[in-house]
Amino acid sequence: MRRFIEVMYYSIIELYGQGRLTVRASSNVSFMIMHDHVMVGMMALFLVMFILGLCAWTFVEYTIHGFLSHIFTTFVTPQHLGHHRDPHLVFTAGMWAPLALLSALIFGIFGMTPATAIWLGLVAGFVSYELFHYRIHFARPICALEDRMRTRHLVHHLKAPNQIFGVTNRIWDRVFGSEPEENHLAELRAAVAATAPLTGRTNFHRVFRPWTYVMR
Repeated sequence: MRRFIEVMYYSIIELYGQGRLTVRASSNVSFMIMHDHVMVGMMALFLVMFILGLCAWTFVEYTIHGFLSHIFTTFVTPQHLGHHRDPHLVFTAGMWAPLALLSALIFGIFGMTPATAIWLGLVAGFVSYELFHYRIHFARPICALEDRMRTRHLVHHLKAPNQIFGVTNRIWDRVFGSEPEENHLAELRAAVAATAPLTGRTNFHRVFRPWTYVMR
C-alpha cells in the first residue's frame, strides 16, 4: 500500500511538472506569436508613414519650385533662377548637409517613431527628386515614362517657365492650374524632344561645401 501511494504521488508530481512545462511552453508560444503580430503591425505602420512622407514631398516640391521660386519672389528665387540660366547647377546642394544633420538629430532624440518614418519619406522624396532632376538634364531617358517626364520639364525650362512646376509628378500642376492644356503640352514637348543631354560638371561638389551658400 505504501508503495502504491508513493508511485501515485510521484506520478502526480511528474504529471504536474509536465503540465507546468506545457503551460509555460504554450505561454511562450503565445507571447512569441503576439510579439510577431506587434512587430508586423509596427512595420506596416512605419511603411504607411514612410509612404505618407513620400506623398507629402510632392506638395513640398511644388511649393518650393512653384510658389517660392516662380510665382512669388522669395529667398529661393535667386538660386533657382541661377539654375535656369545655367542648368549645370542642377542640385539643391545647400540643402543636403542641413537635411543630413537634422535627420541625425531627429533619430538621436526621438528614435524610430511614426513621425520619424514620415520624415524619412520626405527626405527620400527629396533625394529621389535630386537624382531624377539630374537625369532629366544629363542623361538620356531609359523608358517612355522618363522620356515624357524629361520633355515635360524641358518645356518648363525652354518654353513655359511660368508653368509645369512639378518635376517628379504632375498632380499639383493639375490641382493649381499650372499644367498646359494636353494638346498644347504635346506640341511643346515635341518642340524640345531633340534637346541633347548636358555634358560637363555639375554643382554636386558644393554638397560638401554648404557654407558657400551662406557666405553669398
